[in-house]
Amino acid sequence: MTTKWILTRNFYAGNYLENFLVAAVAAVLGIRLFLKMTGYPQIGGSSLHIAHMLWGGLLMLVSIIILLSFLNRASERLASIVGGIGFGTFIDEVGKFVTKDNNYFFEPAVAIIYVTFILVFIAIRAIQSGRSYTRDEYLLNALRETQEVVLHDLDEEGKTKALYYLSKSDQSDPLVIALKNLLSDTKLVPSVRPGVYNRTKLYFRDLYYKIIQYRAFSITIVIFFLVQLLVTLSYIIVLVFFVGLGWDKILNLRIFDHIAHRVVGLSFVQWAEFLSSLLSGVFVFLGVFYIKRSRLIALRMFERSILVSIFLTNVFIFYQKQFGALTHLIFDILVLVALRYMIGREGSVILKQPKER
Repeated sequence: MTTKWILTRNFYAGNYLENFLVAAVAAVLGIRLFLKMTGYPQIGGSSLHIAHMLWGGLLMLVSIIILLSFLNRASERLASIVGGIGFGTFIDEVGKFVTKDNNYFFEPAVAIIYVTFILVFIAIRAIQSGRSYTRDEYLLNALRETQEVVLHDLDEEGKTKALYYLSKSDQSDPLVIALKNLLSDTKLVPSVRPGVYNRTKLYFRDLYYKIIQYRAFSITIVIFFLVQLLVTLSYIIVLVFFVGLGWDKILNLRIFDHIAHRVVGLSFVQWAEFLSSLLSGVFVFLGVFYIKRSRLIALRMFERSILVSIFLTNVFIFYQKQFGALTHLIFDILVLVALRYMIGREGSVILKQPKER
């Protein structure tokens, strides 16, 4: 008898996890910047203090209500973002709850926050890749793809993905056969003019498929990420090794002695900032290496580089240059959105390619 798993994995969980963590990081940085700029105001008057961790708990509750109340993928995406903001708002005050004097500025709180983020990331990735997907999981995810027939007009990419999942399901299952027939009979082109969402989606899809035909596209991607890496590393090196030395020491012939002395005295945050930037750079170079072999793998390497920058580097930058970290975070999020879109399109291209016999 076949063992049935109680919990069935969602193939989109990885994207939702990234939404959650990016939103959490943005919440932590945004709150810290806001509090610093406003002089750490106290909400609640002279006798009460409404800690913002309570607002974080409320936002997490809202995300759970969204997940329990609605079925479509848009609600899951929204819940992952709202929940991430709530979690970031909640954990930002961890310093108050691990110290006797309720010290919000407790320095190890930074490490606690980021170890928590990393553990969440590792746990979800372990769930997703811990064992091979079962035929039932492929079937259930195919069913979720067919929701687009009702919620939106099913496009070619969604149909291709659903058929691929069904091909991995139990071919003797009557439901698999019925779904294949349903998808075969479903018209991809709607009889009425598509809405703004679908028109925008189709426009960017067609635009992407056009520009990837040009050789300059891959070259432009490589140049962009190499320049971005160079700028980031330069900024980190200046921030870690030169800020505070003074021009008299920087222009001195014994500058390397001053830098060596600075290296010995680097704090944990400065080392983490520098090493996380190097790790991000490793993924950029892996992306450059794979760009000719597989654009999809290269884009995933670039995505990992950006995720390292968001989850690690930005936070450590924040504790020296708040505004610089926030600006860098906004830029990284925009790049991440673009990369996710390109990865989705590349995955669809691969699914549509005929398999070798």
